[in-house]
Amino acid sequence: MHAPDAGAPGSVPARTATIGPGRAVLAFDVGGTDIKSALFDATGASRGLRRTPTPAPGPDGAHRLVDRVAELAEELRAQHPDAVPEAVGLVVPGIVDADEGVAVFSSNLDWRDVPLRALMSARFGVPVAFDHDVRAAGWAERRLGAARESTDAVMLIIGTGIAGALLIDGRMHAAGGYAGEIGHAPIGDWPCSCGARGCLEAVASAGAIARRYTEAAGTAVDGARGVIALAAAGEGTAARIWEEALDALALALAQLTAVLAPRTVVIGGGLSRAGDALFAPLRARLAARLSFHRLPDLVPAELSEDAGLLGSALLARDALT
Repeated sequence: MHAPDAGAPGSVPARTATIGPGRAVLAFDVGGTDIKSALFDATGASRGLRRTPTPAPGPDGAHRLVDRVAELAEELRAQHPDAVPEAVGLVVPGIVDADEGVAVFSSNLDWRDVPLRALMSARFGVPVAFDHDVRAAGWAERRLGAARESTDAVMLIIGTGIAGALLIDGRMHAAGGYAGEIGHAPIGDWPCSCGARGCLEAVASAGAIARRYTEAAGTAVDGARGVIALAAAGEGTAARIWEEALDALALALAQLTAVLAPRTVVIGGGLSRAGDALFAPLRARLAARLSFHRLPDLVPAELSEDAGLLGSALLARDALT
């Protein structure tokens, strides 16, 4: 499932997002609460990068989303008439069958089996690239960021939930949209909100860490960062919950290492901002679980909140080749 962005609608922090020289494209990264949009010109620089609210879920939500994306596209074209886009990229959360162009399922956006690529193509009349938001972010990290030296990598976004993407032999592995659900891989026997049991996300996501501490201690806390700070200060309940999250993440990564042998594991999302408090103990725990296996490099994501939008733009350019 998608690990939602923590930012509020409004201006994106002033950092130039670029994909390098090539043909101009429009890119859209749709989340449960907001849409990131930009026009990427021939130099690869983003123009008009911003966030706007995602249309509310409902029976016609997908059609209203396409309408809204079309409006944003017209605004971007009008504001930047010197950059004429030749393709469009659209990435969304949920289960996404990119090959068929279908948004199979999204709990946040309340749709099933929506032919989004066809709807977008009919509206725009240019090539449309359509994919999953986290796979697009993983593709951007492969081409531009932390995984650019690796053809085999795992991308984890750890925020409210845990979302993943798999790069195998230089290609994103999708399996009809069902691959990469690392947050819902069972590693125990606790309940998860998805209806399954033992999901990684229910113990090791930033949202779960904060929630579990509040439930255990009876005291509200400033998110996962608050739990980590309390654990570092020696508070017993916080230390236990943080240790359990680290152990769960190490187990999940050990399983992925044994099966996929990634050279790189890229970790993004809010929890990645814990820095060495996350990466140092996680590296040690992962190494302790492995024997002859090739130990992957655990590295923080480099593209931060821009990754999905950059991936959308890269996919749009790929659609022109």
